[in-house]
Amino acid sequence: MQFQSYWHATSTPFAAAERGPVEGKVDVVVIGAGFTGLNAARKLAREGVSVAVLEARHVGFGGSGRNGGHLNNGMAHGYGEAKAHLGESRAKALWQAYDRSIDMIEDVIAEEDIACDFRRCGKLKLASKPSHVAGLRANFETIHREVDADTRFLEKHELADEVGSEQFHGGMLYGKSAMMHMGRYVTGLADAAHRHGARIWEDAPVIGRTRDGGGWLIETPKGSIRAERVIAATNAYSNSVGKAPLGFFKKRIISVGSFIVATRPLSDAEIAATLPGNRTYVTSMNIGNYFRLSPDKRMIFGGRARFSATSDQSSDAKSGKVLRAALTEMFPQMAKVELDYCWGGMVGMTKDRFPRAGEADGMLYGMGYSGHGAQMSTLMGQVLADMAMGRNDTNPLRGLDWPKVPLHSGKPWFLPLVGMYFGLKDRIS
Repeated sequence: MQFQSYWHATSTPFAAAERGPVEGKVDVVVIGAGFTGLNAARKLAREGVSVAVLEARHVGFGGSGRNGGHLNNGMAHGYGEAKAHLGESRAKALWQAYDRSIDMIEDVIAEEDIACDFRRCGKLKLASKPSHVAGLRANFETIHREVDADTRFLEKHELADEVGSEQFHGGMLYGKSAMMHMGRYVTGLADAAHRHGARIWEDAPVIGRTRDGGGWLIETPKGSIRAERVIAATNAYSNSVGKAPLGFFKKRIISVGSFIVATRPLSDAEIAATLPGNRTYVTSMNIGNYFRLSPDKRMIFGGRARFSATSDQSSDAKSGKVLRAALTEMFPQMAKVELDYCWGGMVGMTKDRFPRAGEADGMLYGMGYSGHGAQMSTLMGQVLADMAMGRNDTNPLRGLDWPKVPLHSGKPWFLPLVGMYFGLKDRIS
């Protein structure tokens, strides 16, 4: 078994990174070469704005290359909960923004000719307990009536054609949801941004940011660059570079580990016995699982295996054992199927699990996707590019307050307690 992201292992790395020192002057510096930062750079470069991207590791190193491969519309909340928290108008606008971002991903793929196996497959949210059915059905009825008619509720007897497991008791089907190969998409975005004129430096963590006249001097171990505006697109990895001048975000982003395994390629008979619907799937548990088939017919199966950060191979191996047990419990027919890949990544959570985009501490930012970044980040990249060019009317999160997480300064010491709480909720709900 390989302890690396399947998306990294099965895509061609970005090959056009700058080879020389970080230097010069640009209109905009983007910190982070994931979906958010790269689409911001692509949009800016297409508009004739000079832009540089500074990436601490390599293109797609973070969440954009470590996720479960889902492009699911909808939010991290029930729609009724979102309305209660945000108000009906903003909740509806945010819901529609997720739809719009998936549409934008599809458009970008076509515009830039990115081969990444994009497909509208639909997402099926599965009721893991009989007691979850009523709540899932009520959420479906509200969503179907108010914001998304392309949804359907499936009774337990209708699940046989979708998923080969006896664990589930009903499901909500979201027709607009999609999937793609995340590694090929992020490389394609970087290639497109470079082709339009963006300069991209890898292995260039930002370690300093100081005022320079009306703009900024951005420092890295490879040199310094001047810019009029700065975009922070670091999400869960805002906390991972110790010297990065990202203190505002470190106190507001909770970095939570999410872990994933990928099986060997499955036969057609094995697919028919496990995931005949070939969709993206998520369960209704608080500490749940998500799964799908890869383009080469592997099952990609993930979840919050442990409430800890991914740190090394040993950490990921422990999480892989937890996921293997969950996979086998859900699909006993998969007990002897080998696992080829195991990896972990960080999810950038906010206290209320709503994303944020705006301006603070002299930087534009888009992050806090709370497990829904693969689908939302492409749109947020364009929003940030618009903001850098003085257009402020495209941000669905404009004006949404972002308070600090109490007693949090970047290291989420409280995660084991959170895991115990949600584990107890799952046992008694």
